[in-house]
Order: sequence, then structure tokens, then C-alpha cells
Amino acid sequence: MSQTTGTLLSPPPVTGGSRRKGRLPRWAAWAVFGTALVLVAGIGLPAGLALALVVLFTGVLGTLALYVLSRVTENRRTATDRLVTCVVVGAFALAMVPLLSLVYEVVSRGIGRLDGEFFNSSLVGVIGEGGGAYHAIFGTLIITGLTALISVPIGLLTAIYLVEYGSGRLKKVITFLVDVMTGIPSIVAGLFAYALFAIFFGPGVRLGIAGAVALSVLMTPVFVRSAEEVLKLVPNELREAAYALGVPKWRTVVKIVLPTAVAGLGTGVTLAVARVIGETAPLLVTVGITNATNLNPFDGRMATLPVYAFYQLTQPGVPPEFAIDRAWTAALLLIALVMALNVVARLISRFFAPTTGR
Repeated sequence: MSQTTGTLLSPPPVTGGSRRKGRLPRWAAWAVFGTALVLVAGIGLPAGLALALVVLFTGVLGTLALYVLSRVTENRRTATDRLVTCVVVGAFALAMVPLLSLVYEVVSRGIGRLDGEFFNSSLVGVIGEGGGAYHAIFGTLIITGLTALISVPIGLLTAIYLVEYGSGRLKKVITFLVDVMTGIPSIVAGLFAYALFAIFFGPGVRLGIAGAVALSVLMTPVFVRSAEEVLKLVPNELREAAYALGVPKWRTVVKIVLPTAVAGLGTGVTLAVARVIGETAPLLVTVGITNATNLNPFDGRMATLPVYAFYQLTQPGVPPEFAIDRAWTAALLLIALVMALNVVARLISRFFAPTTGR
């Protein structure tokens, strides 16, 4: 009996693949990659190897060396874990290279003209040095505001229908069309808006409101999808409690569902605006460009930051360097606006969500 009990309680044998031989110190990985960097740089740089290739070869050599060292010192499972960790970190670093390169390039080239003149002057009478994007900044804000004014009510009502009222084949058709419109090319939206306004105002029409309509074609499906997902997150218990008290469905939506989802809806609006604020192709077709300040979206051409940057880069004039500097500054300002909108979206989601207890 004692032999049987001892046999049952004895631990299972440890296989060779998982037996622990030792443990590398925490600084071992840094030491391995540092040594790989010294070796690759010492051999490659004198031979004229590019810096990007030095970094790439360092990553590959360091990963292989760390795997072999871990396999010898530790065990197969830990070595495999270190190998996969190095591959994941390397993929992340590779994905960050274009982003960091873009940010560095735009900031280094655009920061020089980010001054008071750029914000308070237009291009009227400017030849060469000087001038700013006052008219383009306000044109972007006006057209984007009109786009939100068009898209948010339509998108919100569509999302409410899909979540609260829709059923059957009609709901499937609307969902399919929204998904298709989410991936529509921006130039197609611009051509649609131009053709629509050309019917009433004739060919060659250029209006700020036409640009807002074109951008709303792009913004509406994005907001519909985000609003639909947010409304689905509202607990059904809240709706059922309201119905049990005899509250009509429309009043339940207005008084219960929408206030509960207000944080997510605000985030969806902000992210949808960030999606369209940098679009260039629809505004090239529908709004055009002007050097003067026009703040009336129903009267002629308007300037916007994306189109402003496009024309400053493609038609810089003589000498070209001043216009190219203005184009880089406009691009920097667009990136700053998109970043600010994403920060606002995160703040809305954090401080106005019902679960925060505020």
C-alpha cells in the first residue's frame, strides 16, 4: 500500500526539452545585442554599409546569438520564448521606422515657417518669401465643421435605426452599403459631389459646401460603424427597465441609450473628423484653391490646408524653396490637428464614460 501511494505522489519525470540548466541574467540580452552592434558596425561601416543595414544585421545577429546562448545555458522552451520575443520586438521596431521617419522629416522641414506670419496672413500679393496659410486654416475649419454638421445627424440616426429598430433584409442591405461606402476611394466622393452641384450650378462650379458634401460621403459611414458599435454596448437591462416602466421606445433611446453612450459617440465623432480633415482629392475637385481669404462656403473657391500644401509643392514658382517650406509647414499643421483630435477623443472616452464614476 505504501509503495502504491509513493508511486502516485511521485512527480512526473522532467523531459530534456524543459529541464532548466541555468538562468541568464537580465543584462544578458543587452550585452548580446551590444556586442552584435559593435561587431557589425566595426566591420560594416568601414566597408561603406548603410546605417539601416547595420541596424538590420545587428538585430538578426543579436537574435540568433541570444537564441543559441539561451539554448545552451537555459532550455529549449526559454530559448524559443526569447526568440519569439526578439522577433515581435523587431517587427514593432520595423513598423515604427516609417512613422518616426515621417514625423522627423515633417517637423524638421516645417518648423522653420511655423511663425506668426504663417497664421495671420494669406498669399495675396506674395511672390517668393513670406505669406502664410490664414485663409487655408479657416477654410479647413469651416469645411470640416460643415462636414460634421451634415454627417453626424445622418450617421447617428442611421446607427439608431440599425441597433434599435432595424431587422430583416433592409437592415442587412443598409449594413452592406455602409461597409462598401467605408472603403470608397476619396476621389470618387469628390466626383460625386462635383457632378451633383454641376447639375444645379453648371460645369466648373467650385464651392466650399460642395467640398463638405464630398467629405460627408467619406465621414458618414465611418461614424455609422463607430456609433453602431457604441450603441450595442449599452446594456439591454437599461432598455428593459425603461420598457417595464411604460416608457416609449423613442423616449428610451433619447433619455437612456444616448446619454449612456455619449462618451463613445463623442469619441466616434472626433475620430471621424480626424479621418477626413486631411483629404486632398475631393477638395481638389470640388473646392479648388485661392490665394485670397474666402470664409463663405456658398460663394466661390476656398483654400484648405491639404490643397494649399499640394499646390505649394507642385506649383512653387520661382524661387521654389519658399513655397516648399510653406507646404511642409502646412503638412506639419495638419499632423498636429489630427494628433490633437485623437487626444481629444481619448479624453472624451476617459472623462465622460459612465464607468469612470464621475
